Amino acid sequence: MDGIDGRVRGAVDLWLRWLPRWQIGTARPRTRICRKCTGSPIATAAGFGPDVPHAVQHALIGRISTIVEDAVDEYTARNLPLLQRELERAAARKRHAGYQPTEGLSPEFQGLDVDPEPSPGEPFLFTLDELTGTGAGQQEPREPLSDEAKAALRHEIALSDECARATGTAVCLALVEHRPRIAEAVERLVEPQIAALVSDMFRGFDGPEAGRDGLF
Repeated sequence: MDGIDGRVRGAVDLWLRWLPRWQIGTARPRTRICRKCTGSPIATAAGFGPDVPHAVQHALIGRISTIVEDAVDEYTARNLPLLQRELERAAARKRHAGYQPTEGLSPEFQGLDVDPEPSPGEPFLFTLDELTGTGAGQQEPREPLSDEAKAALRHEIALSDECARATGTAVCLALVEHRPRIAEAVERLVEPQIAALVSDMFRGFDGPEAGRDGLF
């Protein structure tokens, strides 16, 4: 767990530098539940309430999740040779899988839909999702694993999962310390945009009777 506090602090710093660039008017509504954010203990550790927009939460949750993933990768490379070999094989297969629009995205966009919903009656000429796999190459057939190798691999996967749980707990505990900074930034940069949007939505809803205070 060495360096977790520093990594979390750095992730929060990066998020705080990103947040002023976020604009509520450019946020795209979601049509599906985000599996990365829904029920995430990272959101709870950060102190995000239900009124914090998903894009704002997702940007931080993505960065913090990367810390856990990197720690598990490091642990796997050092201690779990069978699982590491399988991961390297999977990476090799991915390199031959052609165009992958979700690869290489910054944390603010990882896990989100790559294409917006089309407007009614205005279909897209093409979508990024439809281009997935373009240019895929021939892949080598995979050798089957023996029963002993499968059992050993399952054991290493269990160790990897335990590392992920322990790291996730440490990350969340470290993130709690940054709640004041996170809350201050949301209050200063996000809540005014929400208030302005709500004000615009309800402007004029009172109708012509609005100026007749005290007549009834």
